[in-house]
Amino acid sequence: MAFATNGGSGPGRSRFRGISSMSDINIVPLVDVVMVLLVIFMLTAHVMEFGLEVEVPKVKQVKDSAEELPVVTVTKNGWLYLNDKEANINALAGLVRQQFPGARGVYVRADKEAIWDVVAQVISVLGEAKIPVNVVTQPEDEAGRLKRR
Repeated sequence: MAFATNGGSGPGRSRFRGISSMSDINIVPLVDVVMVLLVIFMLTAHVMEFGLEVEVPKVKQVKDSAEELPVVTVTKNGWLYLNDKEANINALAGLVRQQFPGARGVYVRADKEAIWDVVAQVISVLGEAKIPVNVVTQPEDEAGRLKRR
C-alpha cells in the first residue's frame, strides 16, 4: 500500500484540500479582559492611595492614649530642640532621662541641610548614654509628592 504526501490524489485526501488549519491566535478576548482590568484599577487607585474616610462613633468618655515621645530636632543652622524646647547638647541625655523616664528610644529629626557634625554629635551623645536612637526620615515618593503640591 502506498501513500502520497505531497498533494497526492488519493481517495481520502480530497476532503481536506480546501480547509487550512487555523494557526492565528485570537487576541480580542485578551484585550477585552485587559481593558476591563485597567478600568477597575483606575477606579480603585484613588481609594487605595488616600484611604477610606470613616466617621468613627462618638463616646462620652475619652481617654488620652497618645504617648509623648522624645524627639530631638536639629535645625538648619544647628540649633537643638527637645520636643519644641531648646536644649544643650551637653545636657541632652540627662534631659531625656529626666523628662521621659520610660522612653525606649529617642527620635532624631534633622533638616536635610543641617550641619552633619551637629547631627553626628547628637547621635554620639545619646549612644554613650545607652539611649537607642531612631532617625526620622521621609520616603522619597512622599517627599516628591509634597514638593509638587
